[in-house]
Amino acid sequence: MIGRDEELRTLRDLLADAAAGHGSAVLVHGSAGVGKSALLRTLATDATDSGFRILRTSGVETEQWLPFAALQLLLQPAARGIKNLPTPHRLALNAAFGATETETEPQVFRVGLAVLELLADAAARQPLLILADDVQWIDSSSRDVLRFVARRTRDHAILVVGAARVPSAASYSPGMNPDMHLQPLDHTAAAALLDACAPDLPPPVRGLILDRAAGNPLALVELPKAVHGAPAHLDDLPLTQRLEAAFAARTDSVSGQCRTFLLALATEPTAPLGRLLDVAGRLCDATVSAAALQEAVDADLVVLAGRSVEFRHPLMRSAIYTRATVTDRLATHRALAAVLEDSPDRQLVHLAASTLGPDEELAARLERFADGAQAQGRPAAAVPALRQAAELVHDARRRTGILVRAAELASEVNDRVNTQLLLGRADMGELGPPERARLMLVSDRSAFEPDEPHRRILEMVTTAAGAFDAGSAGVAEDLLWRAAARCFFQDGDAEVRARATAELDRWHPGPDAPHVLTVRAYTEPYRYGTDVLARLDGVEPDRQDGRTMHFLGSGAMVVGECARATRHLTVAAAAWRAQGRLGLLARSLAGSWPRVYLGQLDRAREEAGEGVELAEETGESIVWLGVKATSGLVAVLRGETEEAERAVRDLRTHHLFPGMPFAAVMATQVDGLLALFDGRPAEAYEMFARAFDPGDPHHHSVSCWLLAPDLADAAVAAGTVDRARELLSDLPELAERLPSEMMVVARAYTDAVLAPDETAEKAYAGALDALPAAWTPARARLHLHHGRWLRRQRRNVDARTPLRLAREEFDRIGAQPWAEMAREQLRAAGEAGGRRHTNTSERLSAQEMQIAVLASQGLSNREIGQRLFISHRTVGAHLYRIYPRLGITSRGKLAAALAALREDQPAV
Repeated sequence: MIGRDEELRTLRDLLADAAAGHGSAVLVHGSAGVGKSALLRTLATDATDSGFRILRTSGVETEQWLPFAALQLLLQPAARGIKNLPTPHRLALNAAFGATETETEPQVFRVGLAVLELLADAAARQPLLILADDVQWIDSSSRDVLRFVARRTRDHAILVVGAARVPSAASYSPGMNPDMHLQPLDHTAAAALLDACAPDLPPPVRGLILDRAAGNPLALVELPKAVHGAPAHLDDLPLTQRLEAAFAARTDSVSGQCRTFLLALATEPTAPLGRLLDVAGRLCDATVSAAALQEAVDADLVVLAGRSVEFRHPLMRSAIYTRATVTDRLATHRALAAVLEDSPDRQLVHLAASTLGPDEELAARLERFADGAQAQGRPAAAVPALRQAAELVHDARRRTGILVRAAELASEVNDRVNTQLLLGRADMGELGPPERARLMLVSDRSAFEPDEPHRRILEMVTTAAGAFDAGSAGVAEDLLWRAAARCFFQDGDAEVRARATAELDRWHPGPDAPHVLTVRAYTEPYRYGTDVLARLDGVEPDRQDGRTMHFLGSGAMVVGECARATRHLTVAAAAWRAQGRLGLLARSLAGSWPRVYLGQLDRAREEAGEGVELAEETGESIVWLGVKATSGLVAVLRGETEEAERAVRDLRTHHLFPGMPFAAVMATQVDGLLALFDGRPAEAYEMFARAFDPGDPHHHSVSCWLLAPDLADAAVAAGTVDRARELLSDLPELAERLPSEMMVVARAYTDAVLAPDETAEKAYAGALDALPAAWTPARARLHLHHGRWLRRQRRNVDARTPLRLAREEFDRIGAQPWAEMAREQLRAAGEAGGRRHTNTSERLSAQEMQIAVLASQGLSNREIGQRLFISHRTVGAHLYRIYPRLGITSRGKLAAALAALREDQPAV
């Protein structure tokens, strides 16, 4: 390897870390021929010398039809270990690889967890290097599993390295390390590589190749071999085409039978050797023997890898296929289809590829295949079949309908690359109202556009109306719900909110339906608040129905009904967790936000931390904003200043943040509390006040009321009480119209804290009576303020009781900045502040806390791993670190240690 010292150093460092049990993952990406495969081969040699076991796979275009194809190739050497896995994991892998008959394909994340356990067990015996080349062609199911595993290698002796022929790693990155963008070689390294490969080139030719290769290592190696006799027009071609032409030209010296064999291999690179020779024989109308293979090996065109044949470089395969005549390519596909009767999926791939122009019969067959795949729970297999079917139909409207269906399925399996490609090919002018609504649903899920929110919401409402009138009520309801959600996330104006609810009313829906309550909560909470809250009280949902529980929980959350929201979202999260639906689980973990206001800081920290990881993994960008903001809010309340500042920085640099007022108001709350706790009350007040200014980008017309207590605190400290009262002048009326817990707390708290001295005593008593029982932090904060007010009245003895109550509650929930304030006030009132007890969460990370709690409840390591989607060995590694931090030596002492360090979380 010449000119890749820095890249090799990075990869070797990762290899050394993995050998020490600290795994990771990285994607090497760049243009064709830039040296990705060569880098992987060099790393494989180093890994072998270091005692690693190596597992390899690579992507093949035709195998994108076959879910888990690349994964099956990867695991072939480790397949014996499958029989030793627990039954759920063994069944998941056997079903994925077709070893057992099942009605549906297993969920990708169930397969991912099974693969993780298999590889973790193997890595415990010998460190593993997993190499995945041509990731851009790997089937989406395998790619999702590889990404799942890659994100969970940190406690294992596993290094995952992928290579992709893409300019950006965004769609394929495992998401753990900064990915490696492989650039062309600089001039010095390029010259050294060329001289090493072709030392006797005449100076003019050497200079021409250096210029034409532009630092591409493969070009520097291959172009000298083709420089003699190469057509002059090659210099005018793009680099990749010049390389393909140079590769293909090398087949001119081999026999016709060998060229036919090479074309069959290029067309179906994973077929068994005997079958490829059979296809070549059919095409040549003569027996083609292994001599043709030997000829290709001798010409340095292919290599033998065990019993498999591989081209020396992926470009060589595409070069041979591209250079073949259209007639030869079509004939090869037909011949392959003829010999693949025992593999209907592959046969259909080649039948489709052997067809030019419209073919309604074949398109219908492809659609039937997609129907069957979808019915079997294999949407990833249906997507390429539908994509191919769309190319074979003549009718433009039918073609677009097929593309919309394919995009829906691609979105369902979180294949965002294919979703966007399919959406780009759909002709909006050919869509009927239901298809237009379906397309809008897909585009909203796959790529949320933050620009022009009001126009987009109105467009969604109008499209939902068309779908409803056309008889597609289910699609219309889903789209209207998404429009309503945007009214919350992007704080839609009064017009779009009213239009959404007016459209819902036009449908005359059942008033107690969960989606109806949620749409009304999202869109016009001040208009429907009293009615929605009353109906929520009367709803008795099916707790096994995760979708309904999520609807009810999210509707309660956005209006500030926090206790109810956590109850429903906890049930929804349990349902999604049991089903392995990680994207939906991430959404329900957004319920960590209301937990903050209920004093459940430990639980909120655990759920938000898990939510951030799952949202990153599943591409749930809006969810990520919410749980990341919750992480920052929890951090600032726990006194973890650097962590809170980091969370807000991450939030503000996210590409969706500028168009998401719901996240902006949360970021403002964190910033304001940081300033308040740092003794900068005037600065804090100005920050909080921005959330109540409709002209400010940090304003949110509903969520701003969660900041009302913070504004009041800052106003008292900064001497801006009159300004705060004016800013909150609308609160009494709005609290009457929306009597949710959030509004009750905002009104009661601010009435007391901002009250004049002559009415303060009565105001504090009334506020404490009015507060919802579950909002323990607000109660403790009122005790703190009451104690301060009593001290200002020179009633130090009376002040001690509320200050003591505040200190004890803040210590219990781990809100250290407020706990220290209470201690300071107690000392000023003449009482020692009391020893601060260490909160459990100060000793354990969020995930360690989850593991410790589950282990204390008697769950085994494997059960905990299945619950948290990590390997049982990761659970064991965490417990090994947890015990000394809690001062214990065994699992049996966990429950007592946790009980000694903290009381149970408050009931919800």
